[in-house]
Amino acid sequence: MRDRGHDVVEARELGPDPGDQALLARASEDGRILITMDTDFGELVHLHDLAHAGLVRLPDIPAAQRIALMAEVLDRHRAALEQRAIVTIRGRRLRVSYRPP
Repeated sequence: MRDRGHDVVEARELGPDPGDQALLARASEDGRILITMDTDFGELVHLHDLAHAGLVRLPDIPAAQRIALMAEVLDRHRAALEQRAIVTIRGRRLRVSYRPP
């Protein structure tokens, strides 16, 4: 994503894994969209009502497809993500959802 001009921070660059809640909080505080293959982040947002600045979930997407797919997601769903949407891609299905007010 950096090669495509995006400002990226990888979790592993931050040091030892602080856990999902801390990563979500940091991304929210920094105004960053969190991109993950981990399904736990959806639960943190939907069930525990934790704040976020946009979330893209790619639980079933092979590594070789993620970068091209993310470029497409950012192109097509940038406005939704800027409104703190959650984009979930499973197989060939893409769903955009919003946190309840």
